[in-house]
This record gives sequence, C-alpha cells and structure tokens, in this order.
Amino acid sequence: MSSAALVIQTAFLGDVVLSTPLLSALAERHGAVDVVTTPLAAPLLETHPAVRQVFPYDKRGADRGWGGLKSLARRLREQAYAQAYLPHRSLRSAALAMLARIPARIGFAGGWSFLYTEARPKPRTGHETERLLALANGAPGLYRPHLRPTSEDQQVADGLISGDFVALAPGSIWGSKRWPYYAELASKLAAAVVVVGGPDDAALGNEIVRAVEGGQGRSRAVNACGRLTLRQSAALIGRARLLVTNDSAPLHLATAMGTPVVAVFGPTVTEFGFGPLRSGDVALGVEGLECRPCSPHGPPACPLGHHRCMRELTVSAVLAAIEELGALRPRN
Repeated sequence: MSSAALVIQTAFLGDVVLSTPLLSALAERHGAVDVVTTPLAAPLLETHPAVRQVFPYDKRGADRGWGGLKSLARRLREQAYAQAYLPHRSLRSAALAMLARIPARIGFAGGWSFLYTEARPKPRTGHETERLLALANGAPGLYRPHLRPTSEDQQVADGLISGDFVALAPGSIWGSKRWPYYAELASKLAAAVVVVGGPDDAALGNEIVRAVEGGQGRSRAVNACGRLTLRQSAALIGRARLLVTNDSAPLHLATAMGTPVVAVFGPTVTEFGFGPLRSGDVALGVEGLECRPCSPHGPPACPLGHHRCMRELTVSAVLAAIEELGALRPRN
C-alpha cells in the first residue's frame, strides 16, 4: 500500500492556496502528499514542498460527468492510498474518494459526511487556514500558506519590471467585490505600478496604466493581466513592496508569498475567515451598512443597486492604509 496520503481539494483557487498549511501538516505525518485539484490550481501545487504529485481534475470540462469521475477514481485506485483528506464539502470529492476505494476518508461533518469514514467538526470561527488545519488536528499558527515558484518563474516575473513597485489586483470573478477606484489610486501613487490578474482583467489593467501615465506620479506602469502563469504571478507578487487587492485569490497569493497586503472588502467581511493573515496587513471596509455582508462570496452585482460598500470606500482611505502599512517607506 502507498505510504502517501491523498488530499482532494477542487474548490476555488483561493481555497486551494489556503489549503497549503493543511498539506504541510499532513506531510509531516505521512510524507509528501498527493493532491487532486483543479487544472487552474495544479501548477501552484506541483512545486510545493509538501506535495509528491498532482492529479488535475477538470470537473467542468474534459472530466465532467460520471464518466470523468470514474476514470479518475480508477487512476487513484492504482495508487492504493491508505487515507484521503477532504477539506472541501463536495459530493464529487466524497464520491471520488469512495470510488477510489480509499479505506480511510476524513472530511468535515456536513451534507456528504455519510460517505466518509470519519467526519470531524469544522470550527465556525478563526481564519480558514486554521479551520482547515482542524482536519489534520494541526495546531493553529504552526503552518502558514506557502507557495514555491521556480527560478524560471522568477526570471519571467523579473523580466516585466525592475526595481520596486506596487502590485494592484483589481479583478474578481464576483462583480460586487470589485472596488471601482483602482485607476484613481494608481494615478496618485508615486511608486511604479504592476496590475496583476487574468485575461479577463486586461481591460481594467489598460485603464489603470493610462491613469498612471497621466497621473501625478508619472511612474512606470505595467499591465501583466493575462501575461503570466499563476506561478509567475505568485513570483511577481512576491517581489512587490505591497499588494492592493479585492477579496479575491491574489490576496491569498500575497499571503503565501509574504507580501504586505491592503485588502478591500465590500459585500464580504473578514469575519468569514478569508482576510489577510499576516501581522500588520490591513483590511478595509465600510462600517455601519445594514446590508453588509450580503452573501458569503459576493453576488455578481449589488442586490440593492447602490453598491455603497465599495463606492463609499475612498481612495484617500486606501492611501492612508498604505501609509500605515509602511511598505513604501525608503529601505534602510
């Protein structure tokens, strides 16, 4: 029987990054673990020191449906795992572990826990990294989010810009999470600016670059949206003096790369467990709105049509948070 444990984590990209402390904790116990994750997240984990091998599972594409699930289960069955850990409450994940005939299937109590051999309670409070560590009975704070881009990833990131810069992440798959003032913020920063994101964020990146070119700082600006792989993006964020971001995956990439963060929260709140984790990082939100928070993830658009949770969070407030963080002060 294989000595490696299997972790099945096919949730959103940020959830995968926040699962890396769990991977580290399990690797201490079992040796390097194998992971089933999404094709998007797979490259991030392929170079993680706690991971032996990664199985991409394209649950909405090439592997969709019952046939894709059974095909992957057969591949996993050949590995003869002794245990599987399931941090994501998902029928697919639970069924996959069972079809792979993994004798010990450990997940969080919930709707599909009858398919597990052991269901553990998930803490209701604390940061998501700490809640996920409960699956391995890991001590909170002992393991932190961590990614390891390659030297080649770093070289590509370094080729985009030299010297110090601020990274901005204006995008989000949830429309209501997008703070609308990144271009104005960029125009008032005296530092160079790099915009990070996927291909869908390229237009936002172009808008920010135009604002910088005509703004007070007149500093160099680069639109990196859609130009880098995820590991290269992580390497680039790791080089930034700080990242300004919405409540989205780049926040967690920055946490994993040790980059200071100013995070903008609108329809969601840090009490959900997905805020900045590092000491000194700043999370901003408009207090006193009866409609906030309005959903666990943030809806596509403001349900009430006013989007006050983002519109009333000012550029001056974000600039003050950047100053408070101190990441742009001259290096000694």
